[in-house]
Amino acid sequence: MSSAFYQTLTTNYFPAMPPALDTNMRFKFSVVALLLEVIIIVLFGIFVEYREDNNPEILYPLFQDVHVMIFVGFGFLMTFLKKYGFSSVGISMLLAAFGLQWGTLMQGFWHMQEGKIHVNSNSMINSDFSTATALISFGAVLGKTSPLQMLILTILEITIFACNEHLVTEIFQATDVGASMTIHAFGAYFGLAVTLVLCRPGLKKKHENEESTYQSDISAMIGTLFLWLFWPSFNSATASGNFFYIKAIVNTYYSLAACTVVTFALSSLLDQRGKFSMVLIQNATLAGGVAVGTCADLSIHPFVAMCIGSIAGIISVLGFHFLTPLLASKLNIHDTCGVHNLHGLPGILGGIAGIVVTAINEENRRGNRLTPGMQAAALGSTMGVALVGGALTGGILKLPFLGQVSDQNCFDDSVFWEVPEEKKPHEVHSNNYDEHSRFEATM
Repeated sequence: MSSAFYQTLTTNYFPAMPPALDTNMRFKFSVVALLLEVIIIVLFGIFVEYREDNNPEILYPLFQDVHVMIFVGFGFLMTFLKKYGFSSVGISMLLAAFGLQWGTLMQGFWHMQEGKIHVNSNSMINSDFSTATALISFGAVLGKTSPLQMLILTILEITIFACNEHLVTEIFQATDVGASMTIHAFGAYFGLAVTLVLCRPGLKKKHENEESTYQSDISAMIGTLFLWLFWPSFNSATASGNFFYIKAIVNTYYSLAACTVVTFALSSLLDQRGKFSMVLIQNATLAGGVAVGTCADLSIHPFVAMCIGSIAGIISVLGFHFLTPLLASKLNIHDTCGVHNLHGLPGILGGIAGIVVTAINEENRRGNRLTPGMQAAALGSTMGVALVGGALTGGILKLPFLGQVSDQNCFDDSVFWEVPEEKKPHEVHSNNYDEHSRFEATM
């Protein structure tokens, strides 16, 4: 057989297959994870010391509430995909456990005293806050990344988040007690920038695994309820003083309630048969907590908080209904969990609300007068840093050795998890059949 004929045969009938993506994490993930943990332990040994809590009876219950939101709320909220429940809860736990340690260091380096990072209940709350940014971004790329990619994303995002938070709170002297801008908007647009860079044209048509089941939607609703119940604690945890603390709780409480009613109403209105959409109920009902965050402890009446929550519900529902498909088809931004509608748009609304409130009322925090200009600068810088940081991070995550899954294996736990095989239900025969079988056996 001539070489020319062989080349023609192999080219026409046996085309070269694309190189398989290496998703085996046995050594890559294990070595990187253990190495990072060793580095963190060494850094803790050098820099971290205890500090006494001023109000442990108040702060530790708040920390518990926030901790439940991070480990239970965010994780279960993402279990709506029918074959991605292990990763939604499991990888969320991994990122949270790693992120809170890294967040302690990254935030602590900006507030060192005598060369030491001091930890107490307040610093633990802030560490959980930093982890929330990575979990929000995880929602944007859910089902399309490897555990190793998410570990790298967590390192980079929390580092950039800590820098932006310092810029917003210390340089601009802006207020953001519930972190509408610094956590929610930042995490959402960071994640959207990552998913844009990691664009997968093969997922333009809906993947067969990118859908929910009755059971997976109920599981996700558990996450929604945990987040909904504990959101007042999230927005009030860093408030300065009992008066501001109570205002943050009350305003978040009523904002969430108004948002929920509006979401149910619009969900029915937008469906031709007047039925509720579980996707909207799982997500848009929480938008009120996001949007009221920036001004939760400012001088606003509860009815203003309810108006903010109602507007957030409207924006979130319309975003899921109209904007998400548009972003996917026109801009190649595939937002798996719809973080743009739950965290991004309501986070911007929260930033705008903070600008308006500080323009109308004279507000002071830590001896500084809050100005609308500084609030606007904080919102703008957060958006810019998130988009640029997310784009750069996405470029790093495209490195082939990080184990990115192929298009056909997206949204499937079995790529990285031991998944039990589904057992076929046993066939149940009628009593008449059993009696007939026994009768034949006796003949």
